Amino acid sequence: MKRQLIAAVGVAAMVVGVAACGSDAKSSDEGKGGSSSSAAKNYGGKTLTVWLMDGSAPKGWTDSVKADFETAYPGSKVDFQIQKWNGIGAKVTTALSEGSVDVLEVGNTQTAGYAATGGLLDITKDKAALGGADWAANQNEAAILDGKQYAAPWWVSNRVVAYNKDLWAKAGLSAAPKTLDEFYADLDKLKATAGVTDPIYMPGQEWYVYFGLLTSEGGKIAKKDGDKWAGGLSSPEAQKAFDTYKKLQGYSATGPKDKDEATPQQKDVFGKGDVGTMIGLGWELPDEKTMAKDKIGFFPLPGKTADKPSGVFLGGSNLAIAQASKNSDMAKDFLKIALNDKNEGLVAAAGNIPNKASLNGQVAGDFAKAAQPAAAVGAITPNTPTWANVENEPNPIKEFLTGALTGDYVAAAKKADDEIAKRLNQKQ
Repeated sequence: MKRQLIAAVGVAAMVVGVAACGSDAKSSDEGKGGSSSSAAKNYGGKTLTVWLMDGSAPKGWTDSVKADFETAYPGSKVDFQIQKWNGIGAKVTTALSEGSVDVLEVGNTQTAGYAATGGLLDITKDKAALGGADWAANQNEAAILDGKQYAAPWWVSNRVVAYNKDLWAKAGLSAAPKTLDEFYADLDKLKATAGVTDPIYMPGQEWYVYFGLLTSEGGKIAKKDGDKWAGGLSSPEAQKAFDTYKKLQGYSATGPKDKDEATPQQKDVFGKGDVGTMIGLGWELPDEKTMAKDKIGFFPLPGKTADKPSGVFLGGSNLAIAQASKNSDMAKDFLKIALNDKNEGLVAAAGNIPNKASLNGQVAGDFAKAAQPAAAVGAITPNTPTWANVENEPNPIKEFLTGALTGDYVAAAKKADDEIAKRLNQKQ
């Protein structure tokens, strides 16, 4: 899943642009209401423009959705346009303002930002028709802002433990651990094994891992206090999560406490062959030339008890309709087909976590099967348009982790909470 949070770009431009084209969009012959009328079902001669991100659309999904839609609505066309990640924020802003896109893939942490500025169509009345009653609640949370539905969850993925099978066998390990205590015991065995430099490679600023542990404890990075946001790192839940994080990070002999997983790229460290385990996403693994795929195994990061794994950060994508689209009813009918069980099943078969639990049995691939159990207990970052401010460098959560690992937890948490609240409460 090759994505990072893209900060909102040109917010003011989007607000002005969408407002300027709003009256034209609303006068469209297809309207902005709930269900499509029977008259609007004739899409002959119309083309629906759909933006998807490079590397996101599962193999076969676009072909299937296009064929199904154009068969259901003869004379219509679906134009899938694949977008590059570089510069996508500004490009989406412009497209939403101009109405040059009808349906678009939006990262789940980006959705609130585009919705808040008026760029996305409110599809609250259409949720049931789109199959929304069965959407996983923790995935759908990212598609809602202020109680209104602005997108449909498409897929998510999350981090798992990847392990070097050769080193695992050398340490006398076979079965995947079911609890954190069992995992600690496995790391101790790896630590005592010749040729193992790091039982686990885990840099100090791997805040996504910490986020998952905090979720397990029932805590949050930040939460609403009245009409204001407050940081949550000074809470008892956050300190418990940090205790687990600190213990895991303590097994990382070479993991720098003041760097994240991209500095250096942890796949390069793991690929050297002397690291027992790492925690990461599928795209963070060494390539086939560096380490053969059959040499890497996967399991979810265990929880404190065997009944469920540790929580995770859910990264993924939603599908949204542009507010300025002149084909909004056509777009809604597209989403019905794109998200039906047949096509969402292709999402699962391609190695992603689908938007409904009933399709989990179709998830394919060792990595995705390991990620799936934790997805059920995963969460997203605070659903607010200003979240991007928090991840801007210097990221206060990363600085908190380094400060707590090397100094005083209470002081580091207080400093981070103050900064998190300041950034979240900034006006857009």
